Amino acid sequence: MKKIGMIGGLSWVSTAEYYRRVNEMTAELAGGVSSARIVLESVNRQDYVTAVIDRQDEAAACAQIAQSAQALQAAGADFIVITCNDVHRFVPAIQRQIDIPFLHIAEVTAKAIAERGLGRVAILGVRKTMESDFYPSVLAGHGIAALIPEEEEKRFVHDSIYDELVQNRFLDGTRQAYQRLIADLGDRGADCVALACTEIPLLLTPEQSPLPAFSTTELHCQAAVLRALGQEG
Repeated sequence: MKKIGMIGGLSWVSTAEYYRRVNEMTAELAGGVSSARIVLESVNRQDYVTAVIDRQDEAAACAQIAQSAQALQAAGADFIVITCNDVHRFVPAIQRQIDIPFLHIAEVTAKAIAERGLGRVAILGVRKTMESDFYPSVLAGHGIAALIPEEEEKRFVHDSIYDELVQNRFLDGTRQAYQRLIADLGDRGADCVALACTEIPLLLTPEQSPLPAFSTTELHCQAAVLRALGQEG
């Protein structure tokens, strides 16, 4: 079994879900009381937020994640999973600094959408995820178009993540607002939605979505377990 290197802490809430689901899936696939080989590098979210939000210093934020990736390589990880969508914008820069691969969350999500035959996905996540090009570019490589919410919608999604979800607060009113937003995005041409923040599926499950919804957390965990067990493809 390969060792999974996990960069967590962004937030601890989704990191805990990753740890739980990766181990549940490992037991299901490997049998018995099997559990995953994981080495966790947990980032101080406050340091990351200070760099990205307060100082708007992308280089410092990238360096923080790169240090964690290097620590995972030194700890013997075979590949790296980041338990956060927006941090994946740093993957191209960090990959040049290490010798082990990342399992990219957008690639995993794009493959799942393509397998369903869907072609226009609405992206919901923090502002960096919705406004960066890493999701649209990966999706385009699979023949899928990205639909980005409008400004007021982006503000709502971003603020709900920062003010509630990463603080382990999941409110019915917020869930209903997401459902209304997803329905509106469907009216504007989206045929599915990517829950592209690893906390959003803890608020709104795919079964509760008005459109076909893809939990990036669940898909990423599945792919990590399959890779660790040598069962990819």
